[in-house]
Amino acid sequence: MRDGEGLEELDRIAREIRGRVVEMSHRAKTPHLGSALSCVDILVAVYWATLRIDPRNPRDRERDRFILSKGHAVSALYAALAYRGFFPVAQLETFNEAGSALAEQPSPACVAGLELATGSLGHGLSVGLGMAFAGRLAGLRHRVVVLMSDGECNEGSVWEAALLGASLKLGQVATIVDYNKWQATGRSNEIMALAPLREKWEAFGWSAYEVDGHDLKALVQVLDNVPDGSGKPVAVVAHTVKGKGVSFMEDDNNWHYRSPTAEEVRQARIELDLA
Repeated sequence: MRDGEGLEELDRIAREIRGRVVEMSHRAKTPHLGSALSCVDILVAVYWATLRIDPRNPRDRERDRFILSKGHAVSALYAALAYRGFFPVAQLETFNEAGSALAEQPSPACVAGLELATGSLGHGLSVGLGMAFAGRLAGLRHRVVVLMSDGECNEGSVWEAALLGASLKLGQVATIVDYNKWQATGRSNEIMALAPLREKWEAFGWSAYEVDGHDLKALVQVLDNVPDGSGKPVAVVAHTVKGKGVSFMEDDNNWHYRSPTAEEVRQARIELDLA
């Protein structure tokens, strides 16, 4: 893997980020903790083993781009950027404070490494495709990775973008769906008929893969294969668990809305082997 990181080291980083995200939710009294925890392994695979980036030169024209379309999980992205070296880890303690750059929903260029303000679901993929197409016109070779939620796939704009990506043959684009099976008010597949999700992406002209979204090796392998040689953009359906890593948060949609107590933070850190 790039930067000499082995799987054990990536796992350690993921646990550190999970612990930090739980603490951030407690300190700031912010929701969406379950959604942040479900995508941590994806972020670690992307930032430590996939993207061609340099935290010392975050605006390099040749850099790969990453868009967190599910902006409500931005605490996990802030933590990943900080641990990757884009800004000091200590700055995470200002999350959601008045005047802080680290808002509850990301604002434009609020910190180094953050490519797009998101929060209103359904727009990240369109912008990512635009970045990729602009790069093609400029003769650049950067890749674009977009992380979406499964509930976000309810949006018609996602599927309009999917048609465009296939039409333009933007093979340097990968979209990852954090398929944790929940959205705000219930099970994703009960609210909308998402399943079978991989087959839907294939029908829209994408190369589509399914992986365990907490298997770092599998995530790195599929993302390292972008472009995959087919000329098609790549969709990765990553099966995840909401609240992953903390037993009393896992697969419990209440953690879409509540923040942990000090005692729950302590318990979570014990489970994550960080106490």
